[in-house]
Amino acid sequence: MNTLFQGVFDTATSTAALQVGDFILCLGAALVIGLFLAMVSTYRTSHTQSFFLSLAILPAVVCVVIMMVNGNVGAGIAVAGAFSLVRFRSAPGNAKEICAIFLAMGAGLILGMGYIGYAFLFTVVMSIVMLLYVKLGIGTMKNLPQEKTLHITIPENLDYETVFEEFMEQYTSEHELTNVKTTNMGSLFKLTYSITLKEIGKEKEFLDKLRTRNGNLEISLSKRDKTLQTEL
Repeated sequence: MNTLFQGVFDTATSTAALQVGDFILCLGAALVIGLFLAMVSTYRTSHTQSFFLSLAILPAVVCVVIMMVNGNVGAGIAVAGAFSLVRFRSAPGNAKEICAIFLAMGAGLILGMGYIGYAFLFTVVMSIVMLLYVKLGIGTMKNLPQEKTLHITIPENLDYETVFEEFMEQYTSEHELTNVKTTNMGSLFKLTYSITLKEIGKEKEFLDKLRTRNGNLEISLSKRDKTLQTEL
């Protein structure tokens, strides 16, 4: 039993072997911290189960990698870098998700070095800060009533770059064509504009003018899409 968890390359002159008790203690602490970070990071935020599970397990993975290289951070990062080879199979996350992943990796790194108390302190402090920012709404971009997202469908024979410019100048103080895509086998275009109306209450008049140019095809006007706002 004494040699069950001993490395085959361990020698009397090498660094002392990792004790089973220490391994279980650090691994258990990493799993607890990972679960706590996952719960905090997904608080009041839409998320997938895969992201939650990844965030809950990541500190334990990083912790084990660092412990297996005897606390050599440089070697641990090099080994963990091999895991990034599968990164191309994943869709990029938003700024908050990326930050949460770095927090989980940081906690796992601290645990792998054996500083369990510092790992819990780091996790608690950063979690309190994250929750405080969410609760206070710090950094949240507030949409004004006149900020809208406009979707227009037009036939392929119209020049979408100039066909609505006259009405945009008349009814909006700012407008930007943010997305163009084809539909219906390429016979139609769907345009997405980010606009700021000059006056509230003239939406119907504005849409009626647009309908005269797009042949009464589908038009929708809604609140500004958050996905169109710039993220880090």
